Amino acid sequence: MEKFKTLLDLHLRHSSALGYGLVTLLTASGERIFSTVVFQCPCSATWNLPYGLVFLLVPALVLFLLGYMLSARTWRLLTGCCAPGARVRCSSGLRGALVFTQIAVAAALAPLTWVAVALLGGSFYECAASGSKVLGPYLCRNRTGCTDQLPLVPCSKDQKSDLQDLLKELKAQSQVLGWIIIAVVIIAVVIFTSVCRCLSPVSFLQLKFWKIYLENEQEIFKSQAKEHATDLAKENVKCFFEHSHPKEYNTPSIKDWQQISTLYTFNPKDQYYSMLHKYVNRKEESDSIKSSEGDVMLPVLGFVDSPGINSSTGL
Repeated sequence: MEKFKTLLDLHLRHSSALGYGLVTLLTASGERIFSTVVFQCPCSATWNLPYGLVFLLVPALVLFLLGYMLSARTWRLLTGCCAPGARVRCSSGLRGALVFTQIAVAAALAPLTWVAVALLGGSFYECAASGSKVLGPYLCRNRTGCTDQLPLVPCSKDQKSDLQDLLKELKAQSQVLGWIIIAVVIIAVVIFTSVCRCLSPVSFLQLKFWKIYLENEQEIFKSQAKEHATDLAKENVKCFFEHSHPKEYNTPSIKDWQQISTLYTFNPKDQYYSMLHKYVNRKEESDSIKSSEGDVMLPVLGFVDSPGINSSTGL
């Protein structure tokens, strides 16, 4: 039992890193399966380029869109945004663009992994490049009869030195591009993370406390919501069968739900750890907790809008 608790604690503390690691591993495994089982280069001057690019880029696009769909922040931003009378909530175009940019950065992990692993393998690039009219003259320089043979290179079992040299050159180009993408992504992530942390208005230990608070708030909210929903459902079903009137339940209004569902903004004057925290501490019941003067949206605090209760596997 102690070992299980240790593993659970490790998962809670490093869930983000473990999640990204699992996504990367599954994406790399999927690419290997595709390249060895599904992918078969047609070795045609007409089809090599589109066929190779489709296998290289279309899965990456699908993974990118899935990253958007599986992000809690996407649906927190979009849900109810286009409903009648919702213009006020949708008017902050700059903040919405900033959030979508942050979501895009996170969603780009899987597609970039796919492209990088595919380029390191070389199969997709070899097929696409061998059918490219742009790369053809460069690859066939100082080689006689190369233009006609180039589309056949990915399928060649022949040990002719010219064809093998072309195949090796294509594979080398592919792997160099793969390593360049990996290096650029790692450098960009390090720079972005460092800049966000440097601009953080709160300290390292307060960030840790903030995350602990959110974990507890989410668990308690989920428990209380289930309890309240169960009692309300029991009362309504009971009244239906007994033909009686239900007793009054204090359920939050639509406006209340909308206010705690808005994206979090930080204000150094009033330090709140979530929109729920901000809502219960408002001065007047009629006051709105939506963005006010001095509120800013910080990338380092993006985790506030991505709690487990907002995901499809949550509440």
